[in-house]
Parts: sequence; C-alpha cells; structure tokens
Amino acid sequence: MTTRQRVARSILVNGPSTAAALAERLDLTPAAVRRHLDQLQADGQVVARDPRRSGSRGRGRPAKEFALTEAGRDGFDQQYDDLAADALRFVAETAGDGAVREFARRRAAFIEEKFGAVAEAHPDLRPAEVLARVFSGEGYAASVRDLPVGEQLCQQHCPVSHVAHEFPQLCEEETAAISRVLGRHVQRLATIAHGDGVCTTCIPDVPGTTATTGTTTTKETVTS
Repeated sequence: MTTRQRVARSILVNGPSTAAALAERLDLTPAAVRRHLDQLQADGQVVARDPRRSGSRGRGRPAKEFALTEAGRDGFDQQYDDLAADALRFVAETAGDGAVREFARRRAAFIEEKFGAVAEAHPDLRPAEVLARVFSGEGYAASVRDLPVGEQLCQQHCPVSHVAHEFPQLCEEETAAISRVLGRHVQRLATIAHGDGVCTTCIPDVPGTTATTGTTTTKETVTS
C-alpha cells in the first residue's frame, strides 16, 4: 500500500481528519501529509471542509478536515456495485418489493448470526462494541462513540452504499437487526448511502440505567 493509499484509508477508517491528525496517526510529517492530500484533492478523492462545531471554540480559524468523496470511496471494495444494483432491479421487477425486502433481511442476517459468538469470545466488550466488531469484520470500519444519552455506532465505510442509495431496504434491515440483538429501539441518524460522511446509529441507554457522561471517546474495533 502506497503512502497516499494509507492516507486515504486512514480517513476511511477514522472519519474526516485534519492534516495534523493524519500526520500523527501515520507517523509522517505534516508537510508530507499535505502533499498527499493536495494530490487526493486534485484527483477528486478527498474534499476539505470546516470541522463541525463541538463545544466552545478557541481563537483563530480551526484547521480544515479532509473527508473522502464518493469517488474516493469507490476504490474500496465497491467494484461490483453496478452488477448488484442490476440484480436487485431485476428482483424488484420480476418478484416485487417484498422479494427485495427478503433479500435485504437475509443479507443483514450476519449481524444476528455472529453477534453471540463475538460476545462470547470478548466478554469484556459492551454490546455496542460487539456490534462494531461484527460490522468491522464485514468491511464497515465500525467504532463506538459514547454519548450523554447512550452510545453511537459509527460506520466509516459501507460496502453496499451505492446500492443502498437505490434500495434503502438494505439499511433498514440492518437497523432492524441491530435493534433485535440489543433488545431495544435504535435510530439511524445518518447514512453514507444518502450522502452523509458516516453511517451513525443512536443506541439510547435503557431506562433506569445511568447514562454515560464525561469526555466523548471513540473506540476503534476495525478489522483490517
């Protein structure tokens, strides 16, 4: 893997990042990272944007964050998107939307099939972290973020995002499977399939439990 590919993959796995964060993460100089980011921008693979506001801001303009564009994501395991979309269109035309829904349900079955085994193998993990392991094993580059009202499952990559843009049943059945394994209602807040930079699913605390408070942390459980 070239250094430029490492920079792109780091953004894929960790989400929008500043040049300084990438340099520290990849053990490169900031100048070297910026050269690669300039080329990735010229190729249309990343875009620079202002960071989202979080809390109070200090003096000075905040550093730009670099996020993958749709073209940038295309290089990661999506070469069969057109074939998959054509196949689902055929299923919809010949067997109806119910058949597409059943396909989406069966595809999302990996969540329930693998959750128990991963939880048993890693008893120290919280259920949401188990889910992140399961999704990462399927190429989603997932992590968990603690929130004051619960947890958030973040997927920095979606192997089926282009197909899911046309067939949202894929996202809907994943969400339903997450809800079933956790035994509670969850809510999808954003999806890569509909233009967001990351898929996020809110997992609220169970009533009667103490909400997670304090500094927001992210635990990566990405499987390379």
